[in-house]
Amino acid sequence: MTTSSSGVGLGMPELPAAPYPDDVRARLEADAREVIARYPDSRSALLPLLHLVQSEEGHVTRTGMKFCADVLGLTTAEVTAVATFYTMYRRRPSGDYQVGVCTNTLCAVMGGDAIFDSLQEHLGVGNSETTDDGKVTLEHIECNAACDFAPVVMVNWEFFDNQTVESAKRLVDDLRAGRTVSPTRGAPLCTFKDTARILAGFPDEREGAVEAGGGAGPASLVGLRLARGETAPARVVHPREEPGHRPAAEEGEG
Repeated sequence: MTTSSSGVGLGMPELPAAPYPDDVRARLEADAREVIARYPDSRSALLPLLHLVQSEEGHVTRTGMKFCADVLGLTTAEVTAVATFYTMYRRRPSGDYQVGVCTNTLCAVMGGDAIFDSLQEHLGVGNSETTDDGKVTLEHIECNAACDFAPVVMVNWEFFDNQTVESAKRLVDDLRAGRTVSPTRGAPLCTFKDTARILAGFPDEREGAVEAGGGAGPASLVGLRLARGETAPARVVHPREEPGHRPAAEEGEG
């Protein structure tokens, strides 16, 4: 039995990775040197370098893993072991926009499961599959620590809070049509390749990205406020009270 570059026996030989064109490799090598210089041990730069090669082709190819191995003095097996461990590295071509629907407990019960099911049908794709136009890759994701905004959809790791089936459908339709889409909070949206380069540690050049706020909502901060000794006035919930409605007397009116 033959063995692949990842060290896993497959029963057939694996074709060698095609090299990057000379101009692309020269550019990536310059970027890689900048990344590696940040670390006392060069192999510590592997995670950002995988983001770097992902920004080149939109996923981590065998060529990209071979490049990382070469510049870091690692084996392709060592690089492949890391690239296949983390779900943030795509192993096959994916869309310009990674649309992740949180299906963890709270988001699921608040409508995340329904959103994910409806988007699969609406887009005609399954989990981790990409639309024919190459615009959208759909996937279910785990908790992104935004439970007080449930159900949450993320596009290239930017938040779209309090989604519904209909709003999520409009979101993906706008992405595919090239219309401007603005996250609920945080930085302006960019493509997945651009996101990968930012995650590699290069400057985020999106206008307003530095000033953009993406903090937690009130429900997530209750524990912090209690730990600080801060208290909030108790809210009396009256029987058969409509959600979001507070009696006038409670609001200090009348």
